[in-house]
Amino acid sequence: MSAASFVQLLAVVGVLAVLVPITGRYLARVYGDGPAPGDRVFAPLERAVYRLCGIDASSEQRWTVYLRSLLAFSIVGFGVLYLILRLQGSLPGNPVELGAVPAGLAFNTAVSFVTNTNWQAYGGETTLSHLTQMVGLTVQSFVSAAAGMAVAVAIVRGVARARARTIGSFWVDLTRTITRVLVPLAVIGAALLVLTGVVQNLSGHTVVTTLEGATQQIPGGPAASQLSIKQLGTNGGGFFNVNSAHPFENPTPWSNLVETVMILLLPLAFPIAYGRLVGDRRQGRVLLGVMVCILVAASAVAVLAETSGNQELTRLGVDQSISADQGGGNLEGKEVRFGSVASGLWAAATTNTSNGSVNAMHDSFTPLGGGVALLSMLLGEVSPGGVGV
Repeated sequence: MSAASFVQLLAVVGVLAVLVPITGRYLARVYGDGPAPGDRVFAPLERAVYRLCGIDASSEQRWTVYLRSLLAFSIVGFGVLYLILRLQGSLPGNPVELGAVPAGLAFNTAVSFVTNTNWQAYGGETTLSHLTQMVGLTVQSFVSAAAGMAVAVAIVRGVARARARTIGSFWVDLTRTITRVLVPLAVIGAALLVLTGVVQNLSGHTVVTTLEGATQQIPGGPAASQLSIKQLGTNGGGFFNVNSAHPFENPTPWSNLVETVMILLLPLAFPIAYGRLVGDRRQGRVLLGVMVCILVAASAVAVLAETSGNQELTRLGVDQSISADQGGGNLEGKEVRFGSVASGLWAAATTNTSNGSVNAMHDSFTPLGGGVALLSMLLGEVSPGGVGV
């Protein structure tokens, strides 16, 4: 492993070690019964939302009402997103004049994003307009993640309030998650990504002439703002077709560091919040410890497998050590600006959190490295799982 690769791993661990406890304590106060951080700033905004939507913030719901609220919100969200996709060709914010998304693909995409699955059967820059990406997909990336976090908190209250008949209000939990957690973190994350070179504009395609004299269309768009919540909300749906392997979504090792931290931050912070909310911090530490052990084991095996190289190439006499600056080993399907170490770590992080974004093509991993990704998909709701798990 090169010195640069070791520094990348150390930086991810160090940043998470600092931010995870702080974020966990913050989440516990946001969802707790007492005063929460930022009340002076966020409370007036939340009260305006409650008045506009006719929500009684002081009234809590039984679990059946909470469930109906969640389902109703998700069904409406699906309908709105489906209409945006189908009407895309007639809506503004479409600088390259893309047409309506076909019915089957629109249905698939709407279901995927409303359920926080974010499976993509399309190329973002060639299929979706800026308005669709911003108002349709980015909004669902916020609210679907917030809905999952709200349900997780409701279940925690059910554990902590053994004899209570109510578990909070879905509408209050949803609103507070968006205003106090996801939006502030996403704004900070988007600003950091722009600083590292991620694209953020409202431009259409820029036509350039290559050195060979041919023309090429360079896509633009509000990528950083969507990318930030994509990672924080463990959504995984990318702005561009090849996701975070695209140089406009993830241009440098610095942006890769920021995105890796964002993928893991909230999933790892939730156990700390859980321990505080149930009044037994040891339970939270045990959950966090189990999650970290699984995640570290998966990351170590994936990184070792990819840095060891492809044995079939070794048998053919190919020298794979020439890529030592990128961590060495198997670089097929990987971006050389990240290398095998950062790609192996990302593969473990994205599959163990059920995130789904990629900075390398997982089907080109070694058999063992790809096996780690497959196994982590099976464990990806507990190790540490996505937001709300």
